[in-house]
Amino acid sequence: MTVFEDLQRRGLIMQMTDEEEIKELINAGKAVFYIGYDPTADSLHVGHFMTLCLMKRLQMAGNKPIVLLGGGTGLIGDPSGKSDMRKMMTPETIQHNVDCFKKQMSRFIDFSEGKAIAVNNADWLTSLNYVDMLREIGVYFSVNRMLSFECYKQRWEKGLTFFEFNYMIMQSYDFYKLFTDYGCNMQFGGDDQWANMLSGTELIRKKLGKDAYAMTITLLLNSEGKKMGKTEKGAVWLDPEKTSPYEFFQYWRNVNDDDVIKCMKMLTFIPIEEIEALERNLTDGNAYNQAKEKLAYELTALVHGTEEADKALEAAKALFGGGAGASENMPTTEIPSEKLQDGGMNIIELLLSCGLISSKSEGRRLVEQGGVSVDNEKITDINEVVTIDGEKIIKKGKKVFHKVTVI
Repeated sequence: MTVFEDLQRRGLIMQMTDEEEIKELINAGKAVFYIGYDPTADSLHVGHFMTLCLMKRLQMAGNKPIVLLGGGTGLIGDPSGKSDMRKMMTPETIQHNVDCFKKQMSRFIDFSEGKAIAVNNADWLTSLNYVDMLREIGVYFSVNRMLSFECYKQRWEKGLTFFEFNYMIMQSYDFYKLFTDYGCNMQFGGDDQWANMLSGTELIRKKLGKDAYAMTITLLLNSEGKKMGKTEKGAVWLDPEKTSPYEFFQYWRNVNDDDVIKCMKMLTFIPIEEIEALERNLTDGNAYNQAKEKLAYELTALVHGTEEADKALEAAKALFGGGAGASENMPTTEIPSEKLQDGGMNIIELLLSCGLISSKSEGRRLVEQGGVSVDNEKITDINEVVTIDGEKIIKKGKKVFHKVTVI
């Protein structure tokens, strides 16, 4: 089976400019391709995971990745998929985020000699002369065509700034620059980037008379059509300080039944034949639970290493088996003793302190509906005070466990 066929069977391919040329390049290991990452935070998150896995798959087949870190484009921000303008960051913050991205990516991508490179578009974008840019690049862009793209249409009613309007031109220039300086012949990205990627191929064709290619991959959406990678606490990060390996494991362990096989195909490196065989045997709840456990383990091992994956699996087995063991790997909140009254805390306040609810009203509904237990004892009274002496295990719903201790 070829690399291209594997991508197809995994449901990864969405749109492409020239199927036969792309197929030939990546199957032969001759693609020099780039994927861009704007450093909007100091950690990558699950939303980046799809493209990281794609990059790794293609590199394993002999193709050469170029990681483009958006130190320059990050100064503006991409309006694609956004209803409001992104918050502007300082150059210092952007550089810090770029450094964090590089470190995390090295877990996935082999940056040894000749295998892959990482470049920062601040190296050329921040030194551009505006008039020269208009004369050399701007003349190749039609405003009418740009406004026809969905990424700009969805911002039209709220107001699209000229500041953001330049983003497509800058991303297109990135492709042109990588094509001329590094021989980059292909760009990959999420499907929400299609307009920007297409504009890059057109700029190369119009300015240089040469061909370059683009392919988008399916966005990671759940069965309800919403982007995956969000929890009540916010994004699911790849940084263990932001999302612990246990929380990361639990996120994937708790995906909907309808999403488990899709995630396994798109994100893991389990052979596609094995996944398809597993899919045929998903006949009951137990089979789905085993599949989710396998998904969670594979992804946790990929991001955090097998040791952390083993710990998370051990803790999950103990907890889902009805015990409270292996709690050392569980998300933990330390409550200062001075916040306790007579050694205890109201259950709603405790849930808030642990970040398990976003509001008191949510907490009241959760408790009254029987969705909260402490040390396997269900709590249904919103006025109940939980005595915290030593370690307590809070269970929210069927799948969320949290440890509380006093300091």
